[in-house]
Amino acid sequence: MDTASAPPLAAPLDIAFDYTRSLGPVLGRFMTGLRDRRVLGARTADGRVHVPPLEYDPMTHTPVTELVSVSPTGTVTSWTWTDRPLDGQPLDRPFGWALIRLDGADTALLHAVDAGTRESMRTGMRVRVRWAAERSGDIRDIACFEPGPGPPRAPDDTTGGDPGSAPGTNSDPATSGDPVIGIVTPIRLSYTHTTSAEESRYLHALAEGRLLGQRCPACRKVYVPPRVCPADGLPTEEEVPVRDHGTVTTFCVVNVPFAGQRLEPPYVVAQVLLDGADIPIPHLILGQAGDVRMGMRVAAVWRDPTTWTTTPENIAHFRPTGEPDAPYESYQEHL
Repeated sequence: MDTASAPPLAAPLDIAFDYTRSLGPVLGRFMTGLRDRRVLGARTADGRVHVPPLEYDPMTHTPVTELVSVSPTGTVTSWTWTDRPLDGQPLDRPFGWALIRLDGADTALLHAVDAGTRESMRTGMRVRVRWAAERSGDIRDIACFEPGPGPPRAPDDTTGGDPGSAPGTNSDPATSGDPVIGIVTPIRLSYTHTTSAEESRYLHALAEGRLLGQRCPACRKVYVPPRVCPADGLPTEEEVPVRDHGTVTTFCVVNVPFAGQRLEPPYVVAQVLLDGADIPIPHLILGQAGDVRMGMRVAAVWRDPTTWTTTPENIAHFRPTGEPDAPYESYQEHL
């Protein structure tokens, strides 16, 4: 394959994890209220009611202790329209993002408005909460807002036109079930990564079972994968074959399990200085985690060649070779 003339590679990538947060007394009561179809705001020393509630007064810097009910109806103060909703957004059809000042609140809440069309959205429109069918104590317990005619409601009217909601009071309303003390928020970033021509040649070589580096024209160091030389700021040029054997420079033992983990702990993530390269690469070392050490000689374990693609995952992991350890002087500059 003529990789020199091939177009750069591109692929969609996802970075995702679950963010777990302890809420504390103020946000815990706020989320508990949402679970029970009530919206709470925090009253600060100046008498203003903030929704979502603040944990500390911005003027006095003291903890906020007074939470009050506000109405689930409000007024759009500003908005923008989304024609093509993204995965994970509140609605799967065109909708408006809006700042909504709930009746009884002095600040605006950002949420989605299911207005149907862009022409239906306007500043000053009246909206009301549409509660999620199943609620757990999360901001998504408000599924969205929907247009709702009528004048501003009193702060103690928490029905929002929903006969299934009981009216609240101007104090922290009674809640059902255990209080909400924490939330888990999925964090996800989806993007398309397009490689440089040099990276593309490196990945094409991996698909052929080869490791390819490039040499800096100034300092003559070989980098894997190819990149702009961090020492001289020059792009690498000369291609250099690199062995799939190397030396462990530093490492860590992973003992803590986490969501999405593909290996059972303990296992080792190490920096491996490949023979012929001047910068280590991170990779897995499988075997007895307690036997891994600095200077250990290792070799790449390639996956079945029939599964090779243009990705670094063609190398499954590294394994000890049994060779004598490399002398410290050979890798001391790479720690």
